[in-house]
Amino acid sequence: MKNLPLRLAAIAAAVAASLVPLVAHAQQDTKLVNKAYMDTTCAACTDFYEFANGNWIKTHQDAIPADRTSISSFGTLGDHNTEVAHKVLQDDSAAVKSGKAKPGSEQWKIGTYYTSCMDTTAIDALGSKPIQPTLDRIAAIQSSADLVAAFPKLRGAGGGGRGGGGLTPFGVRPSADPKNSNETIVSAGPGGLGLPEREYYFRTDPRSVSIREQYVAHVARTLQLIGESGEQASSDASTIMALETSLARAEKPRSQMRDPNASYHKMTIADFSAITPHIDWQTYLNAMGGKAATMVNVTQPDFFKALDSLITSVPVADWKAYLRWHAASGASSMLGLAFRNEAFRWQQATSGVQQEPPRWRACYAATNGALGWAVGHEYVTRTFTPAARERARVMVDNLVNALNERIQQLDWMSAATKKEASTKLMAYMRKVAYPDTWRSYAGLTVKPGEYAANVEASGDFESRRSWDRVGKPVDKTEWSMTPPTVNASYSPSLNQIQFPAGILEPPFFDPNADDAVNYGGLGAVIGHEMSHGFDDQGRQFDSKGNLRDWWTAEDAAKYKVNAQKMIDQYNSYTVIDNATHVNGQATLGENIGDFGGLTVAYYAMEKALDKKGPSARKKIDGYTPEQRFFLSWARIWREVQRPQAELQQVNTNPHSPGKWRVNGPLSIMPEFAKAWGCKEGDPMVRPDSLRARIW
Repeated sequence: MKNLPLRLAAIAAAVAASLVPLVAHAQQDTKLVNKAYMDTTCAACTDFYEFANGNWIKTHQDAIPADRTSISSFGTLGDHNTEVAHKVLQDDSAAVKSGKAKPGSEQWKIGTYYTSCMDTTAIDALGSKPIQPTLDRIAAIQSSADLVAAFPKLRGAGGGGRGGGGLTPFGVRPSADPKNSNETIVSAGPGGLGLPEREYYFRTDPRSVSIREQYVAHVARTLQLIGESGEQASSDASTIMALETSLARAEKPRSQMRDPNASYHKMTIADFSAITPHIDWQTYLNAMGGKAATMVNVTQPDFFKALDSLITSVPVADWKAYLRWHAASGASSMLGLAFRNEAFRWQQATSGVQQEPPRWRACYAATNGALGWAVGHEYVTRTFTPAARERARVMVDNLVNALNERIQQLDWMSAATKKEASTKLMAYMRKVAYPDTWRSYAGLTVKPGEYAANVEASGDFESRRSWDRVGKPVDKTEWSMTPPTVNASYSPSLNQIQFPAGILEPPFFDPNADDAVNYGGLGAVIGHEMSHGFDDQGRQFDSKGNLRDWWTAEDAAKYKVNAQKMIDQYNSYTVIDNATHVNGQATLGENIGDFGGLTVAYYAMEKALDKKGPSARKKIDGYTPEQRFFLSWARIWREVQRPQAELQQVNTNPHSPGKWRVNGPLSIMPEFAKAWGCKEGDPMVRPDSLRARIW
């Protein structure tokens, strides 16, 4: 950025000016303070999440739709955006049927893909036939050498378990070099597990034991659907569980992988092959389309050493059972009804969902996965204007400047580190609403009435597109989320923040609300993503997106002390039964993001209110702007979840549960205590000696 940071008053005024309608859409229940949803019998300084949302939570305990795992403010907006995008698919499908869509056009491809997915009569008639060629390849494997040779041919339509890589027990894909972010190299890491997360294989609590037992039964039933006898399927399921447990044991826990240096082991392809003598990675990469590759970042070398050992020590028959299972599981959505029913049965066990969602939801997700940027282009045309995008850009820019001012005032950070931090912050690539250039699907072939073939074609199209990047400069203009997405992100290697159009709506931004509400919503979300550039992972990347230590030793030591306080804080939080704890280490980055985002948004709001004068500080609904700021944040994260889904979130999600996204950061913010008159000793005021101080 060439422009010098604005003075704070000017920043505040500009931010306030940018808080104008971004969208015409108005959500239901846009009124912030609905006292029927609050529980004022619980003091704000005791449990603010309960105070702000308690009666809403009580009245919605039985309101979760049977085909959902939760009900939330976040989910309500997601449903709205999905319905708008679904209308795009329906209209395009109708245009294809009527002949109005030009054959081969993106509209035609969207409509044809969606229609083929919705044709369950044709899909059911095929049963397991779509994966028969894959099953035949697996059947032909006779040795360990055959197994390795088959890996690049077994990409599989469904992905083959967590970690990707098709049906293989690893994920190898093009990626930016963490220490040279302009270069596309290859990244290799663990994969191939059927349970949601590594720790599921080792926990000894009754719930985890039950999940493993249900998983084995699910595997066995699925294997029977592809023709195995009950006895063989049961035996194979136990074998598969044992093999996956060995793979999980070789993988490091996610909490140990938060340090990006721990997952950086760049080596030549020859050196990679040397640690896995039974896998020739050059042959594998050539087969995948990565002939231009010369270097690989092996995120977990010890995993690949263990994998190489398993390739020869585990009987070939066991590996073939493993591959058959992942072939059937990964493709279940495009197979016959029996496969889809069995997949949903497993989903019930892990998430608690009671009823399968309507088919259109699955087909929306599939079509969006295959043609998401074409769908997103039509979505934006219908819902979002260039003027709205520009107003959102102004808000993002001004909050970046506000954070820069905040950094300059930190009393614990040295001038040298502040200079580097400011350089990084002002270099953020800022992506707002939708891309400037839309992705083309000219090379994707879609066939009427052939859903399985379309899924495979889409997978091949994306694979070719991805592998063609190897050895070329990273395209930093690409987006990772399509416009309808209710989310936002920060990328360390790209040093970019990204805000799709889907999140620029109520309850995050409400054109009819006062400044405090919008700062506590969208402002805090923008601040959250900006803060990720300085969380425990992001802070280790520089302004160019390279993994480089730019902190003074003293400042880094101070940061780590405060980060540990935050880890300890969230480790103390429990969910469900007061025995299951939040993982403070695994959620650290998101918790720092919440704390930083709220702090900078509050800071910007206060300056905006000062600029407007005393009239801007009047109470609305009986609450001050400062109080409404925190009520807005609390409303965003109100949620009722099924216990199984909440447990899965704690075990797999880098974000803390909604209650702790509210009470956690607020309890270490002096601004919150002041706004609500909280005193030392109140539950919502964390003791000073235990309070993290970063922003």
